[in-house]
Amino acid sequence: MNPLEQLVAAPRAALEFTNILLTTPDASVGRTPRDPVWTHRNTTLYRYRSSRRTHPVPILLVFALINRPEIFDLRRGNSFVEFLLDEGFDVFLVDWGVPDDEDSDMGLANFVCDELDWAVRETLRASGEDELTLLGWCIGGTLCAMYCALHGHESPVRNAVLLTTPIDPTGSLYGRWLQDVDVDYVADAMPSLPGQGIDWANKMMKPVTNYWTTYRRLWQNVVEGKPARDSYQAMARWVADNPPFPAQAWREWTRWMYQENRLVRGAVELRGQPVDLARIEQNLLVVTAGADHIAPRESTVPLLDLVGSRDVTHLAREGGHIGLMAGSKAKREIWPELARWLEERSDH
Repeated sequence: MNPLEQLVAAPRAALEFTNILLTTPDASVGRTPRDPVWTHRNTTLYRYRSSRRTHPVPILLVFALINRPEIFDLRRGNSFVEFLLDEGFDVFLVDWGVPDDEDSDMGLANFVCDELDWAVRETLRASGEDELTLLGWCIGGTLCAMYCALHGHESPVRNAVLLTTPIDPTGSLYGRWLQDVDVDYVADAMPSLPGQGIDWANKMMKPVTNYWTTYRRLWQNVVEGKPARDSYQAMARWVADNPPFPAQAWREWTRWMYQENRLVRGAVELRGQPVDLARIEQNLLVVTAGADHIAPRESTVPLLDLVGSRDVTHLAREGGHIGLMAGSKAKREIWPELARWLEERSDH
């Protein structure tokens, strides 16, 4: 489009651009039909409805504590859940819910040893199977790794899939930012860390992209008449939905991972039990993203040499921390690779 055409299109584009921004809170996300299977405190386990199950080993999806899990089911036509169902998988999802001040004492042990452990148990009960696949993304991947490391060969997890997962944050931007933070002062002052504050910190890691490029790209698409509303609004609404981070969990996550790097040193203990990554023996798929600023590839790949798994696959792909799995190219590029890997390891 030449400059004159852009000038002519500008008034119409301005109205459309403004309308998209103002109606984003009304965008629909997480629309795939599902049923609650189990709930405890704020955590709910969902099972997605399907009449096309062909792979007996169910998949349990686990996302981070600082965003909502609807990123797995962003919108119709661009939903990882929808894709897995179409591929014949039995899909479950852990929703950590929205913690409040009464949950300030919830630490990582509560999430790994209680909520996730019970979600695994209830997934097996509901599916009637003895094994499952744990698929974790971001902090959810780290929690899954901790779970497998705690239970070793006694775990009912057959396959572990870890997407853009922090393991060894040495030298990362987050690590440098958080190194000198007085975590006790912060955690003692607040029962939970505001989700909006954590979202702001994440965005400040790439301020130009988050506060300028995203809107410039949307404007350009609107001017050129390209479809923009559905894809932009679904992602923007998800990004803006940030539950609080319970103070104790934030204290432990920040100190253990970013200040003391305990996980790779084998120095994390949950309920008196060591979290030994060498005890991870599941079929393991690790996915890293080249442009990931939250969990840079360098912070994940040390895991490959620390686990005891014999079947280890590393998919090193381009993309960002979220865009790798939820971007416009994900359905064509990364999702089919994940499905092929899972299909080979999800039958009796």
